[in-house]
Amino acid sequence: MGFDVLSRAGASHRSAGSLSAIPSATGGIARLACARVAASGQDTAALLSKVGLTLNDFHDPAVRLEVATQIKILELAAQELEDDILGFRLARSFDLREIGLVYYVMASSENVADALRAAERYSRIMNEGVRLRFDMEGHTATIALEYVGVDRRGERQQIEFWVVTLVRICRQVTDGRLVPSRLQVKHLRAGMPAEFRTFLGRDVEFGADRDVISFPVPVALLPLVGRDGYLHDLLRRYADEALVRKAPHGATVRSKVEKTLTTLLPHGRGVAKEVARQLGLSTRTLSRKLGEEKTSFAEILDQLRAALAKRYLEEEQLPVSEVAWLLGYRELSSLTHAFKRWTGMTPRQFRSMSQPS
Repeated sequence: MGFDVLSRAGASHRSAGSLSAIPSATGGIARLACARVAASGQDTAALLSKVGLTLNDFHDPAVRLEVATQIKILELAAQELEDDILGFRLARSFDLREIGLVYYVMASSENVADALRAAERYSRIMNEGVRLRFDMEGHTATIALEYVGVDRRGERQQIEFWVVTLVRICRQVTDGRLVPSRLQVKHLRAGMPAEFRTFLGRDVEFGADRDVISFPVPVALLPLVGRDGYLHDLLRRYADEALVRKAPHGATVRSKVEKTLTTLLPHGRGVAKEVARQLGLSTRTLSRKLGEEKTSFAEILDQLRAALAKRYLEEEQLPVSEVAWLLGYRELSSLTHAFKRWTGMTPRQFRSMSQPS
C-alpha cells in the first residue's frame, strides 16, 4: 500500500499547486476504501471521477492526495458500499505493516509511550491533516488527534480509521488486548455500533469536544515485544530525513508562514505581527527574510487565501459564509470582492462551475 511514500507530492486534482499549507496524505486509506469498492464489483473509476481523479493518478503510489479529497473518497465509498462504519472496518482488518516507516519506528520503540511519541513526531509523513499530541499527566496517558487545514465537522470515516489503527498498534506492539480507559470523538452517531464496543472493549463518547484516546499510565509504560534500540535509532534517522524531504519548499520561511497562517486565519489573527511572533521573529526580520526569498507577507497571504478559497468551495456542504470565516474575512462581501479579483467570478459562480455535471 505504501502509506509512507514520500516522492511526487500532489495529484492532478490538487488545486493549490505546490502550496505547502494545503495538507496532503499518502492516500493509503483512500486506496483501501477503493479496493473494497472494487471487490464489491462496483465502478471505482466513476467514484474517483466525482473528486476529479483518474484511475491512473489514483493507482500511482507516488501520488499524494489532498486530505480533503481522501475524506471525500471515504465518504463516497461508504455510501456506495452502504457501510456507515467503513473507516472502522478498514482499520480493523488491514495489515499494519502497510503503514510503512512510521509503524516500524513505533514498533521498535522501548515502550508504548515512546511509540506514541514517535507517532506524534512522524505521523505527518503519512497525513499532514491530522496532528497527534501525546501527553502523560497524573494517572492518564492521552493521544489527541487534531485536524489541521481540514474541516473536521461531520467527518467520520477517516477519524474512526485513525482511532482504531492507533488502538490496534498499541495492542500489536505489546501483544495484548489493551482497552482504552476512555475514547472521545467530536462527531455524532445515532447510537453505539455494536462492533465498536466489541472490538474496542468500551463505548465511544460521541459528540465530545475533542478526539482523544486515553490509557492508564501503567499501560503507556508497558515494554514493547519488538523493541530494538539499535534498529529504532536507525529508523528514526530515516524518518527524520523523510520529514526534511517532505517539506515542499525545503522548509523555507515562506512555507512556515503558510502553515502558520492556515491555523491563524479562522481566528482573525492572520497578520504579520502574529505570524512573526509564532515563528520567534520580529516583524522586521520576517519581512527581511521573505524579501530574501523574493516574496512578501502580503503576497503570501493573498495567494494562500486564493488557493484555500478554491479548495474550500469544492466542499458542497461548506456554506460560502463559512469559507469567508475560514479565510479570516469577517464579511462575506470581503471574500466576494477578493475572489472576483482572483478569478473574475463570485464564489457561488465558481462553486456552480466546479461541481460535476
